[in-house]
Amino acid sequence: MLTLKLINEETEHVIKGLEKKHFKGAREAVEKVLEYDRIRRETQQKLDSGKQQANRMSKQIGALMAQGKRDEANAIKEQVAELKASGKALEEILAKAEQDLTELLCQIPNLPYDEVPEGADASANVVVKEGGEKPELPADALCHWDLLKKYNLVDFDLGVKITGAGFPIYIGKMARFQRALEAFFLDEARKSGYWEIQPPYVVNEASGYGTGQLPDKEGQMYHADMDNLFLIPTAEVPVTNIFRDVILNEQELPIKRCAYSACFRREAGSYGKDVRGLNRLHQFDKVEIVRIDTPQHSQESLKEMLNHVEGLLQKLELPYHILKLCGGDMSFTSAICYDFETWSAAQSRWLEVSSVSNFDSYQANRLKCRYRHAEDKKIELCHTLNGSALALPRIVATIIENNQAEEGIRVPKVLVPYCGFEMLDDKNF
Repeated sequence: MLTLKLINEETEHVIKGLEKKHFKGAREAVEKVLEYDRIRRETQQKLDSGKQQANRMSKQIGALMAQGKRDEANAIKEQVAELKASGKALEEILAKAEQDLTELLCQIPNLPYDEVPEGADASANVVVKEGGEKPELPADALCHWDLLKKYNLVDFDLGVKITGAGFPIYIGKMARFQRALEAFFLDEARKSGYWEIQPPYVVNEASGYGTGQLPDKEGQMYHADMDNLFLIPTAEVPVTNIFRDVILNEQELPIKRCAYSACFRREAGSYGKDVRGLNRLHQFDKVEIVRIDTPQHSQESLKEMLNHVEGLLQKLELPYHILKLCGGDMSFTSAICYDFETWSAAQSRWLEVSSVSNFDSYQANRLKCRYRHAEDKKIELCHTLNGSALALPRIVATIIENNQAEEGIRVPKVLVPYCGFEMLDDKNF
């Protein structure tokens, strides 16, 4: 969340940033934060002053009693009792102000960087780079959901029977192909210096709060009510929370971690062509890369992460472009975000396969993730970053559609050593 120091010292800058992100009621929210903070500080001052006065007066009571001045001592006792009663009332006011302040800060999104484009929705996103060549498919080319059915690679109906829509079952070579992609992505992350983590797939409330998934304003997380645990929407949540309530040394940064996990998202409100086949699922696999860095180096880390994801798409021989998201299309917690989209030839549309974000100090402030400067030992908030490297379903969709042939689906050369076959079909399970 945003720091009170930033909101107090750069109020107009904060309001303009929130308006760029199309946060409704930006000025009103900031003014409320300042009001709650004023009440909190003034109440704390009154409380501290009252305690000091009560302590001074309490010290007088013993001396007065020793001098036989019982009436004066009792009078002071009554004043001390009144101060204590007043203090309890002030403590209630303080607790309420702090609670209101925290709840409001949790509802305010991160500020976008200056280079983030203006705009209210995806139509204002800016293409910053393109790569690869779009394949030319015959007129009778099939979309991936038809190809998956033709070669008996994924059973959507069986997934509905066992669980529900959005939980497909991968069969035979496709199950092996999924595993091959996961191994390839993890190996490439390791080569780039990321230390692999195998995290839990459920997290507690504190972890969801730390990375900004909670409070869950859009109801996108699956919640196990009895244990108050949440199924992770991405490995970003457990991996980043490793560093919750931690003070790192500057020499340790940047910290680079990666993890494969299943991801769970309710995707409430999704409908139409966007949910067909593998386009949008409730459960899917993904390899995530996470960095913890200093404010001075985090933008360089972002560039390195973008280069890493781009390299994966190039090795998979997929046509892609990179979008810089506008203020209105960014996530709640991002300060800047780039989306990678691959060209789905049979659907004639771009499919998002990765988002790479710098959160600045927004997550770190919630996480209490800090680092100690090497020279002056000053403690400062870290910057956190994460990116999909990569999410499997739409990668699989584009690979299948773009590489379809009469005899089956050609496997990208880089994946052949991982899966042990060159064609995706219903043979040799």
